[in-house]
Amino acid sequence: MAASAQWTGQPRIKGGSESVQMALLTASMIGLQFCWGTEMTYASPYLLSLGLSKSKLSLVWIAGPLSGLIMQPVVGMISDRSKSKYGRRRPFMVAGTVAVFVCLLVLGWTEELVGWFVQDRERRRKLAIAVAVVDIYVLDFVINIAQSTCRALVVDTLPIEKQQLGSAWCSRMTGIGHMLMYALGALDLNALVGNFLGDTQFKKVCAIAAVAMVIAQGTSCWAVTERVYLGDATSAGTSTGITTILRQIYSTTMNVPERIQAICMVQFWSWIGWFPFLFYGSTWVGEIYLRHEKTPMSGGDALTEVGKAGSAAYLAFAIISFASSIVLPWLVQSPDQDDKPGYTPRPPQGLQSAVAVARKSKPTLLTAWMLACLVFAASMVFAPWVQSVRSATIIIALCGVPFAVGGWAPGTFLGIEVNRMNTSIPMSQIRKVSSRRSSNESLDTSTLSSQSSHSLPRTLYLRHSSNAPAIDNTSTGELSGIYLGILNIYTTLPQFVGTGISWLVFSILEPGKSPELATEAHPDEHHSKEAVSGIAVCLFIGALSALVAAWATRRLKLAG
Repeated sequence: MAASAQWTGQPRIKGGSESVQMALLTASMIGLQFCWGTEMTYASPYLLSLGLSKSKLSLVWIAGPLSGLIMQPVVGMISDRSKSKYGRRRPFMVAGTVAVFVCLLVLGWTEELVGWFVQDRERRRKLAIAVAVVDIYVLDFVINIAQSTCRALVVDTLPIEKQQLGSAWCSRMTGIGHMLMYALGALDLNALVGNFLGDTQFKKVCAIAAVAMVIAQGTSCWAVTERVYLGDATSAGTSTGITTILRQIYSTTMNVPERIQAICMVQFWSWIGWFPFLFYGSTWVGEIYLRHEKTPMSGGDALTEVGKAGSAAYLAFAIISFASSIVLPWLVQSPDQDDKPGYTPRPPQGLQSAVAVARKSKPTLLTAWMLACLVFAASMVFAPWVQSVRSATIIIALCGVPFAVGGWAPGTFLGIEVNRMNTSIPMSQIRKVSSRRSSNESLDTSTLSSQSSHSLPRTLYLRHSSNAPAIDNTSTGELSGIYLGILNIYTTLPQFVGTGISWLVFSILEPGKSPELATEAHPDEHHSKEAVSGIAVCLFIGALSALVAAWATRRLKLAG
């Protein structure tokens, strides 16, 4: 998108303070985590309980990377060019949310829906598996519509000096979503609410996640007013068909700037490790409980027990991740202030003493990202030898720290680079402006700037202070959709790698149906519950990949 892009309106966020405005801007992330958390915690054991083998289950989860690979860059580029009067991002957020709501309800009530049409027990089971798998594929695609645009909304709205803060708030809201979701899963909902929202734990979780998605996404859509894109002089008469869009996505992906390419490579290697952790980790904890700690007197169906054990472990992970997302941003240098070591944003009152101690030796965000990869590797490398839920919970919880850093680091670096691409003003001048701005300035005091006071309509550039000197193009975020889509390509490609690895591992170590979860299985398909856990081996391989990610941060440092 060229610098001649034309805009109308003024971006605003409701709220009387910066913290409230940031919370409203990023509230959409909570709903996303309810959806992903439901999939990651319950979908795998649910499919295994229907009789799907682990090797086939690994192929089901190709839906996540496939949907991200296709939807995020496509939706990002389409929304970049959207001229909707409601803004570029929010219409897509609404459409994606409605579709997610429907898919979650279908997932929870799959067996009942199939039972209306098929009476034979075995045919009903097989068709239920097919419907659930298709629904998961559709769900992953529509989640990515909402996810790509709500993250782009943050980049669009905030200026360069606020990108790390905005990304940190995304990480915080992700942590809140994780905590709420895993706390919900750890409770015995059947005992608490009876048959309300369904007669099983799985149905209740799906229903609550669907409602949470609507509330969270709706909050951000209500709170944010976007500027409206009117087009630009160079795009007049240009084709915007799907072929053109795909060609441009390919061209942009093959010619990304060096620093963005370096960011993407760290993301690529780290996500080979995060994929099995997020999609199989809770099932791994639940299987440890069923293999080593469950007694005949424990009672309860296997699916519920696995969900509760995995949710409890991931609740600890979410709490640590959330706490880290609040504390660490105050202890780490912002990338746009690397040459101003004396500058530190004002922390909350309760954290000032801790910040004062660490201020002299604050690491850069790049260093923190590298250390986060190493901590994750050091935790997951022990997975094959863990045989107690307590030990599994400890190493899962430790990963909350690197997850928090990994949640805000790539978004921060990318947000800064995207905004730098649309400015010819040196970063040193932008830093001088940002250092004079109070950390509690209201986002609603934005002012307008244009290339020419005589051009109509005027080109809008977000401001956070009416007293700030005019700096052309300090924050436009015009290409945030496509570049966030490209970053997501490097987040999803390793999931294809992870899917291939897990398929190979499960085919060798656990080729049949899960003996812990399958209600029915052919005798030849059983394997010993004492055998090496295929999921644990996948987690170990992910730890090795995280070591490569830590090494890959060197390229980003050299590119700076």
